[in-house]
Amino acid sequence: MAMIYPIGTQTFEEMRKPDVVYIDKTALIYELVKSGRVYFLARPRRFGKSLLVSTLESYFQGRKELFKGLAMEGLEKEWVEYPVIRFDLNGQDYKEKGTLQKNLENILERYENTYSLQANDKTLADRFANIIKAAKDTFGQKAVVLIDEYDAPLLDTYDTELQEETRRILHAFYGTIKRCDADLQFVFLTGVTKFGQVNIFSGLNNLQDISLDTRYEAICGITEDELLTAMRPSILEFAESLNLSEDEMVAKLKQMYDGYHFSKKLTDIYNPFSLIYAFA
Repeated sequence: MAMIYPIGTQTFEEMRKPDVVYIDKTALIYELVKSGRVYFLARPRRFGKSLLVSTLESYFQGRKELFKGLAMEGLEKEWVEYPVIRFDLNGQDYKEKGTLQKNLENILERYENTYSLQANDKTLADRFANIIKAAKDTFGQKAVVLIDEYDAPLLDTYDTELQEETRRILHAFYGTIKRCDADLQFVFLTGVTKFGQVNIFSGLNNLQDISLDTRYEAICGITEDELLTAMRPSILEFAESLNLSEDEMVAKLKQMYDGYHFSKKLTDIYNPFSLIYAFA
């Protein structure tokens, strides 16, 4: 049966369907969640950040069945279910004034409905804090906050008058994480830009930037070893279609899709979207 490459799929549950190719990153995820609490990861676009966030969401929701056959199954023994609060700031056009405010309000309203909370005239930050507390009180476990593409609004408003308002809103909103530290089990933020360059996390002195951390360099993307093992059947099929040897095909893939390094180890990391698109 042909290998299925789920182009555009960013949901861990979908990736775990039969015959869908999934590169197992769960050993790295286990190390991540056991080694710290508040993280930031920067990676280029289309590099698997959203899938990583979705995998973390499934893990903290205690969805053990989705990890069957993966490294996580043998590593995690407790499988505690935590309340997860997830924000995805991608997929919106923030160039129009009020879009960021509305998007955050919509997400907050969804969680307020879940926990029977009233927004009233509270600020976005206060509403966020109330949701975190309600989640902890309801579950009896500290909350998990996952924020995907935290910087999308900033990138959309770059070099415009709207940029300063965007910074102000996000600075106050993300400040909730520090304010609610005692009620949080785990926090993970992703983006394209490094947080130190936009000065909206000035209060988060416990935020670990793992973007260039050797331990987690391969947590997104595909290493050469993963390419040559998990994807070898596709390499052979591709080589045959182009009348190339296996070595020639590997060299061609390396020329086209390799080139990323995220630590001093200089491990070759392939662009995952481009690679699976080529195989598909």
